[in-house]
Amino acid sequence: MRFINPKIYFAFTKIFGSSDNTDILINFLNALLYEGKTIIESLEIMDPNVTYPIIGSTNSYLDVQATLNNNTSVIIKIQVLHVQTSAKLVLSDTAKTYGTQFMIQELYKGLQSVIFLAIADFKMFKNHQNITSRFALKETTHLFDYPYNQMELVFVELPKFKKELDQLENITDKWIYFIKNSGILREIPAILGEVPQINRAFEIAQDVNLTREEFDILQKQEFFAHDQQSHEQTLFEQGRQEGLKLGRKERKIELIMRLLTRRFAQVNPDSQIIISELSIDKLDDLTEALLDFSNAEDLTAWLEVNSQ
Repeated sequence: MRFINPKIYFAFTKIFGSSDNTDILINFLNALLYEGKTIIESLEIMDPNVTYPIIGSTNSYLDVQATLNNNTSVIIKIQVLHVQTSAKLVLSDTAKTYGTQFMIQELYKGLQSVIFLAIADFKMFKNHQNITSRFALKETTHLFDYPYNQMELVFVELPKFKKELDQLENITDKWIYFIKNSGILREIPAILGEVPQINRAFEIAQDVNLTREEFDILQKQEFFAHDQQSHEQTLFEQGRQEGLKLGRKERKIELIMRLLTRRFAQVNPDSQIIISELSIDKLDDLTEALLDFSNAEDLTAWLEVNSQ
């Protein structure tokens, strides 16, 4: 038995995006947004046909309109994030969804709150250990809420979730474990299968249920997600190496300026600018050459020859 990977957008919508199985999505959202409490009582998938997005599209959301137990309604946008760059669009997309209501609501009345639930397959907030982080508009000193606090960002960082099956304590743990691990499981774990909605999610996720076309779409999205992650990791490593080079260059310049100041008391500002623009190799050459300089004119002459 094999299961499709819900960290891939197509698989996620296949499992959670069916209008015939909204109780699965309700259970999932109550677990991740409301600690398993029955806050969402019903929901409507706003565009149930968004199952085959263009590969590489950033508009890969599952949008729902949920009715809460206090008779209010809220728009919930759900997205699985694979790279840090896509996370930068979360605030923009949330604000856009909220702002779009102004065009259709009379006198700005009846505006619904918007919650953006982002499931991140990478660590976003590396200095914090919380698996789930929530953001809302608050006053920065005393942390009281903005009076019209109708936008909220919720991030679930899968790599921070380390629990094994025998450590799962509640429905939130079980759903996060499902999202993170079901793509590599070969059977339904008993502790997950005892939750009816999770058991049915596993049944839907069996890859034998896919048509050939669906399997091809899933595979293409998996390749795209992998390429995104590989590309971002490459950019990160290039940036890290450039940062190391820049740091090494700054230290060399600082050392050279200290030596020159000690030898000549002061260095001509024009010479300082030229030195700052030298390559690391040229800075190494200057470090050796300055030991033989007798005066500032020797430095100027050396720079005229070596700064071309």
